[in-house]
Amino acid sequence: MSNVPDDLFYTESHEWVRVEGENARVGITDHAQAELTDVVYVELPKVGTQVEARTATAVVESVKAASDIYAPVKGEIVEANEALSSNPALVNTDPFGEGWIFVVKMSSPDDAKQLKDAAAYRQATG
Repeated sequence: MSNVPDDLFYTESHEWVRVEGENARVGITDHAQAELTDVVYVELPKVGTQVEARTATAVVESVKAASDIYAPVKGEIVEANEALSSNPALVNTDPFGEGWIFVVKMSSPDDAKQLKDAAAYRQATG
């Protein structure tokens, strides 16, 4: 069973969201990183990019496949995790911590409420 922290929101496409005021910090779930196996490259979004919810925003490449990472909410990219450029394996080793991928300043903080809570995500992936 994957690790699913209770204080996060989740998407159908296995991104997690940590709401930090008007910002949403985004990464991929433990389930997603386990499916991908060894992450070898992360294509980060550019800061300042406007994103729509459910649009491809970043790419995570593993030894098995390349996967789009979707913006869970509408807004502006305000931060990208540059540490992943030199150490993409953080996505595997610490998916909910140092392995975060980008931060979106949400157009509407209510957007996060449309996402799954931990219990619903566990049920969907269980």
